[in-house]
Amino acid sequence: MSRSLRLAVVLVLSFCFAIVAGCDSQLWNTEIKASQLSLVTPSDPATFNYAMNTSPYSVFPFIYQGLVKENGITNDLEPALAESWTVSEDRLKITFTLRDKLKWSDGKPLTVDDVMFTYKDIYFNEKIPTIFKDSLRIGDKDVFPSIGQLDERRIEFTLPEPFTPFLRKSASLAILPAHALRDSVSSNDDNGNPQFISTWGTDTSPEKIIVNGAYQIESYTPSERVIFKRNPYYYRKDDLGQKMPYIKSIVWQIIPSTDNHLLRFRSGELDSLSVKPETFALLKREEKRGKFTIHNGGLTTGISFVTFNLNQASNSQGKPFVNPIKSRWFNDLAFRKAIAYAIDRKRMKTNIYRGIGELQHSPIAEQSPYYLSPKQGLKTYSYNPQKARKILTDAGFQYNSQQQLLDKDGNLVKFNILVKSEDQSRIALAVQVEEDLKNIGIQTDLQTLSFNTVLQKILAKRDWECYVGNFEAGVVEPNEIAVFWTSNGSFHMFNKNSKSTKRPIIGWKATDWEKEIDELFQAAAKEADESKRKQIYGEFQQIVAEQLPVFFLVNPISLQAVRNRVDNVEYSAVSRFLWNLDELRLREEDG
Repeated sequence: MSRSLRLAVVLVLSFCFAIVAGCDSQLWNTEIKASQLSLVTPSDPATFNYAMNTSPYSVFPFIYQGLVKENGITNDLEPALAESWTVSEDRLKITFTLRDKLKWSDGKPLTVDDVMFTYKDIYFNEKIPTIFKDSLRIGDKDVFPSIGQLDERRIEFTLPEPFTPFLRKSASLAILPAHALRDSVSSNDDNGNPQFISTWGTDTSPEKIIVNGAYQIESYTPSERVIFKRNPYYYRKDDLGQKMPYIKSIVWQIIPSTDNHLLRFRSGELDSLSVKPETFALLKREEKRGKFTIHNGGLTTGISFVTFNLNQASNSQGKPFVNPIKSRWFNDLAFRKAIAYAIDRKRMKTNIYRGIGELQHSPIAEQSPYYLSPKQGLKTYSYNPQKARKILTDAGFQYNSQQQLLDKDGNLVKFNILVKSEDQSRIALAVQVEEDLKNIGIQTDLQTLSFNTVLQKILAKRDWECYVGNFEAGVVEPNEIAVFWTSNGSFHMFNKNSKSTKRPIIGWKATDWEKEIDELFQAAAKEADESKRKQIYGEFQQIVAEQLPVFFLVNPISLQAVRNRVDNVEYSAVSRFLWNLDELRLREEDG
């Protein structure tokens, strides 16, 4: 499983381990004891259709692979479904050679035709609104590569212009089965849309979900669990010829409350837990007795942030997504600067993260060679509520006798703060944002909703005002976060456009600085010289710091508790826990 696969779906996946049931041992020539493992997630999967997924809580890292994958420790690209690849001297042609005799989980051959189908009929299909489409558009004209079959095992992509990130993009895009899905792409529903769009929902029988990854879905019980079993046709074997993965079955428990995750882990029900800063001291004391180890992966690569809905457009009925009065506040750079100075991030680090982390300043992870640090000139904002008040009054805002902030027309400055309900740490951040804004006279109401509902509001309805969220930051290749930062990106949440002709939005526009970011991402994608790419991404980071579409918060240390009976754990903040899922083993006895 690659880190990029987790990014296309926008987000960080936090998984935890434990014990459950096995599958037919006759399929496996192994002396390993029947092994079962349980993972935990705060939310049900939204779909079993990889191309239509927008939720980070997905089954796909377990069940699909792409042509290549990333090593979670070195970040190097490694063979996956493709055993090798070549890049032409002019960087316009990339040729992949598939492994010989690949098979799908139903035993059918996995061939070049499946790769052609996946890219041409799904990812490149304008009728299918997959978020992965954005990552494949090249240049200012948003042109897709062409794809052709060279022989029974080789596929060649021809790019319209050099696009440095393309090879790494292929690690984030799963290959899907043509024999199971072609009919749904070529036939339409009553509304004229490809039936593929509604195919393989979570109500689909698991045996119909054909996969190529280490595991396949055995069963799904909504709000309770997903059970995975080993894919008997998974291509990988170890050096001794033993089939992989080693662990026979996995149970992915669905438990909304992260507090309950902790209780289940401490009771021994779970084999692993993503450790929150507030629980680190408690768990550290229990390591020996609980027979687990807390792995330190370094600073997380994601960004935690506050953002406003800057969208000034209206829906197809002409209703503005954001109240025009509030929209004027949010789109006022002086207002956003005041917010940046009003948020006490050091207090967040101390109280919420227990000092286990660092203040964030950039949209690019500190581990990245493209990261621009404050020492290198990146603009930063330190907590200064007095300065925030002065910026506001200089911009025409005013205070009433109760020290409540009013705009120049006498409107009380008040808005909702949206946050997902599954993560107590995220809610704690939102509560402190409320408190900090109250200190400069701004009134807010906290709105906690399930994350799938939050995604609907942000990406489809666009009817939100302020949001406290998280997004995976770029490490090896910053182009991975283009979906968040470019104006037409699928996760450009703070000013979300629409490419739908059936559900158009009225009056959408990109700001000049958003257009400049678009140009920088395009320039970086064409550039092969690493020093020039670093300069380009440095300019991008400075624009974000100056324009403040988001306010970065705290970057915590990535900690994962894993029972000692789980072997071959290679943990890092960049790749998280399950990047080498097919290599994990369970010892016969706890130890």
